[in-house]
Amino acid sequence: MRKKRILKPDGRYLILYEFGEAEPSAAVGSDTGLAYNRPEPETTPTDGSNVMRTPIIAGNWKMYKTVDESVALVKAMRSALEAIGGIETVVCPPFLSLPHVAEALRGSTIGVGAQDMFWKDEGAYTGEVSPVMLRPYCRYVILGHSERRQHFGETDETVNLKVKAALAHGLVPIVCVGENLAQNEAGQTQEVVEAQVRGALAGLTAEQVAGIVIAYEPVWAIGTGKPATGEGANATIKTAVRQTVAHLFGESVAERVRVQYGGSVKPGNIAEFMSQPDIDGALVGGASLKAEDFVEIVKLSAQAKGLAR
Repeated sequence: MRKKRILKPDGRYLILYEFGEAEPSAAVGSDTGLAYNRPEPETTPTDGSNVMRTPIIAGNWKMYKTVDESVALVKAMRSALEAIGGIETVVCPPFLSLPHVAEALRGSTIGVGAQDMFWKDEGAYTGEVSPVMLRPYCRYVILGHSERRQHFGETDETVNLKVKAALAHGLVPIVCVGENLAQNEAGQTQEVVEAQVRGALAGLTAEQVAGIVIAYEPVWAIGTGKPATGEGANATIKTAVRQTVAHLFGESVAERVRVQYGGSVKPGNIAEFMSQPDIDGALVGGASLKAEDFVEIVKLSAQAKGLAR
């Protein structure tokens, strides 16, 4: 498979493949040096399509780690993560730690993301953080996490506003969707997840959707130690997520968008998920707080996708 790299004026590369698909790679060499470096592994499609999706493993640190602890954590795993080829890796520390983690990862291929943001650039919104404030330190931002929906009143409408604001400021949204236990047991998984996908992506262009990341996180599996099965998660991602995207924006976009699984991910089960054709990565919670566990998850993910060096 032939690949051609064209440098655009904004510092991003356009990757052209012989089958006609193209995707932008992230900008390289920002003045903050954080995580705009995105690996371009020589991979082959595993799902029979012509589109190659770079796997992405993101660690959501939630409300854990002080500034000093955050810096110590990324320093403890930086070299080991950079030695693993073919996987895009992102860490999402608490807001206060973002500038310090970004500095600790200056020049690294490890990405930095925020855990949430407001949709306004500025204003009288006490306690909120805007995309303008995040942009110097982040490439990614997690939006619509179930804990935000449960504890802070997040809705599909507010998620959509945040997604649009993130894209307007050059941030890549990691959009979370997923059903709770009652909905799962009532057989409403397809309906709930599809509605969340539709709500989050409303009003976006096909090009915008192709560049975002969607994380399917069954709420009943988060932090419970009871993850979904790889086969079950893959089936939901294929039908409720990817097919919904295809219906809204076309098959080509659905094949390009990256979809993660999240919910009690750990070294002992990551291969089960990453070996599935429609799962392109993981949004990792508790296991991302331990350097050795997160490194092992990334390493095993590379092996599961046939990318290990």
